[in-house]
Amino acid sequence: MRVSLLATGRRRTFRGAPLAVLTLFAAMFACWVIYANIFVISDPLVLGILFISSIYTLLFLVIGHSSKASDRPTIVDWALSGLSLTSGVFFFINAKEIADRITLLDPFTPAQFLFGTALLLLTLEATRRTTGLGLTAVVGMFLLYNQFGYLLPPPFGHGISDFSYLLDILIFTTDGLFGVPVQVVASYVFLFVMFGTFLAKAGGGDFFFSLAASLTGRSAGGPAKVAIISSGLYGTMSGSPTSDVVATGSITIPIMRRLGYTKRFAGAVEVAASTGGSAMPPIMGSAAFILAEYTGTPYREIVFAAIIPALLYYLGVFLQVHFRSVRRNYRPYEDDVQPIGTTMIQGWPYLIPIGVIIGVLVAGYSPVFTAGAGALAVIGASFLTRRTRMSPRQIVEALAETTLRILPVAGACAAAGLVIGGLSMTGLGMKAANVIIEVSAGVDVLVLVVAAIVTIILGLGMPTPSAYILAAVLVGPALAKIGFPELQSHMFLLYFAILSALTPPIAVAALAAAAIAEEDPILIAVDAVRLAVVGFLIPFIFLWNPAILGLADPLSIALVILGGASAVAAVAVSLEWHRFPGGGAMIWPFRIALVGSAVAAVAPVSIIAICGTASSIALLLAAYLGVHRARDGHTINKI
Repeated sequence: MRVSLLATGRRRTFRGAPLAVLTLFAAMFACWVIYANIFVISDPLVLGILFISSIYTLLFLVIGHSSKASDRPTIVDWALSGLSLTSGVFFFINAKEIADRITLLDPFTPAQFLFGTALLLLTLEATRRTTGLGLTAVVGMFLLYNQFGYLLPPPFGHGISDFSYLLDILIFTTDGLFGVPVQVVASYVFLFVMFGTFLAKAGGGDFFFSLAASLTGRSAGGPAKVAIISSGLYGTMSGSPTSDVVATGSITIPIMRRLGYTKRFAGAVEVAASTGGSAMPPIMGSAAFILAEYTGTPYREIVFAAIIPALLYYLGVFLQVHFRSVRRNYRPYEDDVQPIGTTMIQGWPYLIPIGVIIGVLVAGYSPVFTAGAGALAVIGASFLTRRTRMSPRQIVEALAETTLRILPVAGACAAAGLVIGGLSMTGLGMKAANVIIEVSAGVDVLVLVVAAIVTIILGLGMPTPSAYILAAVLVGPALAKIGFPELQSHMFLLYFAILSALTPPIAVAALAAAAIAEEDPILIAVDAVRLAVVGFLIPFIFLWNPAILGLADPLSIALVILGGASAVAAVAVSLEWHRFPGGGAMIWPFRIALVGSAVAAVAPVSIIAICGTASSIALLLAAYLGVHRARDGHTINKI
């Protein structure tokens, strides 16, 4: 049942003339998106209409009706594609008339009602093809609630019973289908995906893998560490845990298996590393752009706020992998690993676009301009060496691939727009907030725990953007009602929306890794949760000690960095070190002391944080010296 709910339509493979036509159309569409975002000021409604109708026109031809669809579009596919195009033309031609309508007062013309209903149904089918039945069912339930919720008793009922009311809000305003999620995908997300696609097309992915291998390949658990670094670097470009697992895991997982790593561990490392990529600056995932738009926070501030937590997350995964690799005697990378100097000499042009992205963001330019500058920097940097030079054909292919990569993201965000419109129309978000507060008795910590659980449940089987959007409109009001600051609250929700990708029982990222590792996805997911345990703890610090998001004075930020690093190391040791000094098992009081010192190390009170950091470092040093004394005495040979 789990697999069938997540099954999506098969992406078709085109060859010959159909491929050439598809590539040309997709590349032209990408050029239009660039033009509409950078060179003109587009009306949001018109931009959303043209974007969605064009995306749907391609989507129904490129993505089949099922996972077993043939490579040739069926008559139904052509009909849906044609209806999408026709709907877009109608809305575009009548855009001024639609914009001038008085919402909920002016009646629909027959044509408006017909094409509005068609676009609503097309969105449901596009969602099913791109994300599976899971998200489609969720959207369907919300639509049913919007239409028939007036039949429910208070406090969950509402007074709306007319389908025209529902259609008006969801389709004919920027509060529904053409709302924030689609606006963000049609601008920031599209252009940053384009940057990542250009960088990958120029060979940046291979460089990042080689760089990771040069840094850690020859140490204990080398291939696992290569997976962590390369997946983090790739993930910040892709923003999707599942696609990150497929792209990098297809290389790292077989290598780990060949060297004797267990299938479960190999898959779990890749899943934990790939999931964190969606929270890794400077690009992060599409949900981060939605967060910026939804909260009105400049994207630059979100990037800076995410730096420390992302580095601590990867430090936690890296240390746990290292300790377990030493304990299990996992072998290093056996293939030829280039010295770091050689790797940098061969691939230094790939660092220029990353530097441009960071520099433009720091300078205060908009995310749209930043992404465009980054893509241009990739093309320019590729011409610095003969080996990396991009041809005109590669540039066209990168433009087309950007459009095709955005299809599933657009489908998910269009569906999320329907949910947001319905929730704002019926007030369900505030009602859900009241329930969360009542269940947690209004206790701050319990509210956060319930919010985290609800966000993970909402994200099971969902793309990260959809998971975050649902959490923002259903759970966000509860955090606001308690009095938590907006940015910290939404960063909290974003992290748990991201982590839902590796959380059982669905764990979409683990499903992708399972196919490569040939292991049970639940076993992979359970181990991935253990490796990513720091990620489940860090969001609570956002609201306890805002310095971890850079929202404090420099001294407090420096203190939380040092305390956070020692806390992460203490948690990793408490989880992965099984024996301690003299060959005996590490006793529970020592583990509890490690965890307690870790909590104190990130406290918002300076004196407590200093004492906690010192305690963590002292306990870590005692563990290190104890193990080495035991080794020197030949009483143990593994930690």
